[in-house]
This record gives sequence, structure tokens and C-alpha cells, in this order.
Amino acid sequence: MTDVERLLRELAPQVLAALVRRYGDFDAGEDAVQEALLAASQQWPEEGVPDHPKGWLITTASRRRIEQWRSETARRRREEAVAHHEPPEPEPVSGVDDTLTLLLLCCHPSLTRPSQVALTLRAVGGLTTAEIARAFLVPEATIGQRISRAKQKLKGERLTNDDRPERLTAVLQVLYLIFTEGHTASSGDALSRVELTTEAIRLVRQLHAERPDDGEVAGLLALMLLTEARRPARVDATGALVPLAEQDRTRWNRAFIDEGVALITNALATAPVGPYQLQAAIAAVHDEAATAEETDWAQILTLYDLLRVVAPGPMVTLNRVVAFAQVHGPERGLAELGEAAKHLGGHHRVDAIRAHLLETTGDRAAARDAYLAAARRTLSLPEQAYLQSRAAQLALSL
Repeated sequence: MTDVERLLRELAPQVLAALVRRYGDFDAGEDAVQEALLAASQQWPEEGVPDHPKGWLITTASRRRIEQWRSETARRRREEAVAHHEPPEPEPVSGVDDTLTLLLLCCHPSLTRPSQVALTLRAVGGLTTAEIARAFLVPEATIGQRISRAKQKLKGERLTNDDRPERLTAVLQVLYLIFTEGHTASSGDALSRVELTTEAIRLVRQLHAERPDDGEVAGLLALMLLTEARRPARVDATGALVPLAEQDRTRWNRAFIDEGVALITNALATAPVGPYQLQAAIAAVHDEAATAEETDWAQILTLYDLLRVVAPGPMVTLNRVVAFAQVHGPERGLAELGEAAKHLGGHHRVDAIRAHLLETTGDRAAARDAYLAAARRTLSLPEQAYLQSRAAQLALSL
């Protein structure tokens, strides 16, 4: 990604927020912003980035928005009113983060929660419809319909951010999903997408600065930091995936770990417990263990039992199986996995966990087959390579 592309990605949601606040109509504003971004991508590499790139984009997009307005039906009635809408002057980036504002605007109370999340992931996170679908574990067509309906619902409506507290839950879920997609990309040849994890952490930091006493905001920030801390050790020198138990823990980001542990310790002591705090507490147990063997799996299992009550879900169920097997043995873990798999469909992690547990029991042939089944089901090339390598190693020992 070039410097210009990186800048445009950062500014796009800020420009869209400015247009939606000024003119309303999310869908038309998005079209105008896309045309401004296209113009910038063609002009800036040759002519140089303007002194106020955000203002340049807002001006260009606003002019395009007015052109769209003039070309709509009932032109004669509207032209007189439109003539009074002059494009805003170029402006420096202010202290107000329009990216965060757009997140809140997209979580409009007239939209359903799934539509809020899908729209903000698309508009702010820059994720494709396919990536959002994989994050939700639902068909791509379903996400496409949600986004389309959300845009139609917001058409012609001026948005405000007056309902910030009510929208916060949806915003946190959006940021969590953006981070998750960045931490382990659901497809492609890269294990992670650092630009997504970095942006998610930046936005949650700003939310935490605004709401320092909100335990779930603090919990989400802690979870992201404690998870991102392990990223430097997740691949080896060749780019191959390294599982948690085999990672070089000296490569973990100690500053992130210290900050995350402090955040979650304070949140658990001062605020009502929520799902992000519980997930952060689990991550903290992993990060504070000096070696994989020293991991307190009993504590992790207890936390997953609580999380399963507070926020049940397929990934919680699968992760709990791993902790259960560590505490009670792989055979009992396989029995738990068999029950969980009845409700989880063909997700590749079911096969991957089964493979690991079978390998632990000594059933190498069955483990090899399960690794290969998991490899066929994941769209992540690094995950495919790792799973296939595990199967190949087991094949040599048969």
C-alpha cells in the first residue's frame, strides 16, 4: 500500500462523515466520496498531496454531491435551494475524529443491530461484503442485503450523534469484528492485516478517553492490546504460522501486555462485568504465563464458563472446548467437541481442534485426516499451509 493509498483509506470515513452531516443521505454521500477518492488517487501521485488533503476531498466530494442533487428529479424546484449550498472551504484536520463520528452515525437507532454492524464495517472499516460475511459466519448475500437495506433506510435522513450511549454496544461490536478480521484475516495470503488492528485500537483508545469509566470499553481495549501483543511471534522467519504454545514469548510486546493487564485489572474491580472484560481476562492469563506449560488453564476454563453464560456463541463454545481438554484431558475434550460440533456446522476450527486433540491422544491417522479437512475449509493461505504441514508430519510417522 502506497503512502497516498494509506492516506486515502484513513481520510475516507472522515470525509463521508462530513458529507452526511452537511447534506444527509448516506448512500449519495458515499457515491460522492468514492468519486473524490478516485480523483485524488489519480491526481495526487503526479501533482503532490495538497496542504489540506481532508479539506480537498470534502470540497471535491461536496461539489459532486451538489451535481448529483441538481440532476435528480424535480430539478427546477431544487436548483434554487441548491445554489445556496456552497462547498465548504478546505479545512485542516481538527481535534474531532470524524471517523469515530461516522461509526456512531452508522449505528442509527432506526437500523437493526445486524444492519448497524454491517454498514459500519463497510463504511468505516473498509471491509468487503465477503469479509464481513465471514466475520459473521453467514452467507455473503445476507450481508449484502443488510447493507443495501441500511442505506435505503437512511436515505434522505440527516444523522446526528445524539444517541451515543445507545449506539455504543453496536460500535464496540463493530470495532471488535474489525480487529478480529485484522488479527486473523479470513482469506488471502497474509495471516494478519495490521492496518485493521491498528485502526481498531486507535478508535477504541479514543472511546476510552471519552468514557474512561465504561468497563466494556476498557475491556475491549485491553483485549485488543493483549491479543495484538502476540502478533510479532505469530509467524516465523519464513512467514509460516506459529501456534500459541510454540511462540517465542520474548518477542511479545511487553508494553501492550502491561497496559492491557492494568486496564482489565481496573475494569474488573470497578465496573460491572461484561463479555469483553472476560475475554480480556482470558487473554491476560495467556500473556502473563512465562511459558505455555505455566498457563493457568483452570482459570481460563472458569472464565469461559462465565463467558458462555454472559455472551454465548460458536467461537466461545469452541475455545472453551480447548480449555476443557487442557484441564480434563483430550478424550473428554473430544466428547465436548462432539456435542459442540452439532451446532457449529462445518467451520474449519472444529476440524482443527479435533485434529489437535486426536494427535494428543496418539490417534495420528485420524488426526491427519482432520487436519486435512480443516485445511480444505479455511480460506486463509497461512492457515492452510500450517494445517497441511501438520498433516504431512503425521503422515511421515504412520
